[in-house]
Amino acid sequence: MADPALKIQGLTVAYHSKPVLWNVDLTVAPRVLMGIIGPNGAGKSTLLKATLGLIPRLTGQVSVFGAPYNEKKQQIGYVPQRASIDWDFPTTVYDLVMMGTYGRLGWFRRPGAKEKKATEEALERVELTPFARRQISELSGGQQQRAFLARAFAQDTPIYFLDEPFAGVDVKTEKAIVKMLHGMRDDGKTILVVQHDLTTVGEYLDEVTLLNREIIASGPVADAFELNLIEKTYGGTLPRSNFGQANP
Repeated sequence: MADPALKIQGLTVAYHSKPVLWNVDLTVAPRVLMGIIGPNGAGKSTLLKATLGLIPRLTGQVSVFGAPYNEKKQQIGYVPQRASIDWDFPTTVYDLVMMGTYGRLGWFRRPGAKEKKATEEALERVELTPFARRQISELSGGQQQRAFLARAFAQDTPIYFLDEPFAGVDVKTEKAIVKMLHGMRDDGKTILVVQHDLTTVGEYLDEVTLLNREIIASGPVADAFELNLIEKTYGGTLPRSNFGQANP
């Protein structure tokens, strides 16, 4: 049996001694598109950041394809929330995407033909080639999101974390991003997406993890995206229309 793409065991995170995530166990199989869903303050972004070591863990172990995270951390590409990025930083779209190749280069090598090709292919994949020489601050919200997706594509990692990739983009851009994610999944990538819109879960995702400081449920959408479990996650009874394809 193949090792899981990602395995999290006993992950607890606390801010000022107040637990934000409690004893999280999560196993993600290879080649799936999984959504992380829960109310505001549930710890969804914290889960991604703690897994990546961007914030300290109080307890917990993370393994990637059966090896400790520190040995495999370059196997995960990360697209942060767009709202957390300084869009006034003086860089072009091309240079931003090129940064995705730096993890493979190390500190002392300059990008060469291989890295330039990866950058150009990533820009073409998200249809931003005509905007390559523009400053990132000149792009629309949807174009900025696609630029960071291109940077992740240039990393060419087997696992991707995307924190709210649909926030602040129009419907057309959202559909384009979903199509890209499905294509990545079909190419063998494993993708974790923090998502708020419950009505699209059945259409967009293979699996779902319901989170509210601890794991409420995790598994295929047909099993885990169940109305009673969703209500437990969100702390009360909510209109069925909010859940799209949720099972009664």
